[in-house]
Amino acid sequence: MSNKTITDTNYNFPGQTAVYKGKVREVYSLENNQLIMVATDRLSAFDVVMPKGIPYKGQILNQIATKMMRDTQDIVPNWLEATPDPNVAVGKKCDPFKVEMVIRGYMSGHAAREYKAGKRILCGVELPEGLKENDKFPTPIITPATKAEMGDHDEDISKENIIKRGIVSVEDYAILEDYTQKLFQRGTEIAQARGLILVDTKYEFGKTADGEIVLIDEIHTPDSSRYFYADGYSERQQNGEAQKQLSKEFVRQWLIGNGFQGLEGQKLPVMTDEYIETVSERYIELFENITGEKFVKADLSNIDKRIEDNVLAYLNN
Repeated sequence: MSNKTITDTNYNFPGQTAVYKGKVREVYSLENNQLIMVATDRLSAFDVVMPKGIPYKGQILNQIATKMMRDTQDIVPNWLEATPDPNVAVGKKCDPFKVEMVIRGYMSGHAAREYKAGKRILCGVELPEGLKENDKFPTPIITPATKAEMGDHDEDISKENIIKRGIVSVEDYAILEDYTQKLFQRGTEIAQARGLILVDTKYEFGKTADGEIVLIDEIHTPDSSRYFYADGYSERQQNGEAQKQLSKEFVRQWLIGNGFQGLEGQKLPVMTDEYIETVSERYIELFENITGEKFVKADLSNIDKRIEDNVLAYLNN
């Protein structure tokens, strides 16, 4: 199955000026302030990229992000202009802010791990006493992280430190905060309509050449967000049971169960083809639940060429 994935690209598009390879996406800069973002099938967990790709993962993330950008563009402007291929998004080149705006409606994941360790302040935000894992916060909290270079860990940071260190200006931060809250509210409503709870997510923003702050990167995907199934949420909380999740947390849990948390000296467990197949199926399930649409599998016979042909056709038009 591994030949049916795209884990690395090496294109040379007309007018290309630079290539940036992130954890799971590769970004080609063109000279007219345009970006071509290719969503690969690479899988990253604990800031480590897994050795094998997951069939359809790039397509799934790209198509969810595209749909969510379109469903939120009336409240927050974004970078996206077109999606000429299932794995590709084309849009305005932006200067990205060096912070990820993480927003949490529930005490889950990283927040829960910190809380369990006894911390009551997360990124400068005070957490109420007496919370259980996966409880809802009284109001959503913003817990930013500094954006790491490939291979490094993102780090928690407070709003005060972001401004003090000059990472983002006071004026710009106010806009980032406002946009983050609006997007989370809309994301929550979209999730509700699908019988889901948007637990937490992250947004990234950048400035266009003419100084407009826009949403960039992906949005409301299972890689950048955590979802619970709404049905049975309260009962599970009352009984102290784990919540039924829709996110890539299942991959993290599998890695933890196999002795890996991205820490020094830990060996990456082997993902068999059978396991990779189940991860691919889970991603398809995520797509259908999050979007409410049937997933249409793209042609995998020659993904590399398919992407190149589609992008060139778009650029030539």
